[in-house]
Amino acid sequence: MYFLDDDSPAKHDQRHEHRVFLMQLLFAHTFEAQAVQYFDPEIVSAEDAQLLEKIKLAVPELDAEIALHAPERPLSEINKVDLAIMRLIIFESRLKKTPKKVLIDEAVELAKEFGSETSAKFVNGVLGKILFKESETHNINKSDSKAKKKDVYEQN
Repeated sequence: MYFLDDDSPAKHDQRHEHRVFLMQLLFAHTFEAQAVQYFDPEIVSAEDAQLLEKIKLAVPELDAEIALHAPERPLSEINKVDLAIMRLIIFESRLKKTPKKVLIDEAVELAKEFGSETSAKFVNGVLGKILFKESETHNINKSDSKAKKKDVYEQN
């Protein structure tokens, strides 16, 4: 189905293997963006094909987020493997309740396995900004609402 280094410590982790598979399909998509992609049902499950279609539809939004948080590197200059990893992880962060640290660790592992020498550091930095910014925004909104409630209680 996909290639995984036999020395990889994560080679038997099914979630990791699934992310590798999805990342590789997303990577292939970067070269076939205009073509209608056919997913062989013997290789790609209907569920994965549907997930990939959702990710592909979200690519403009995901890329805008990446571009915003990596202004020193235009999207056209970002390693296509790194881009596939970041798209997958950002999408997963919005779809599932996987802890953000786990997602970033997974992205770094994928970058070490499949990317260039600088991929892990780059992916870690960009995803850290994106994923933890979302958490901070969420926490600030919670804090603001708590502060408003506290002000209301103190006025009475």
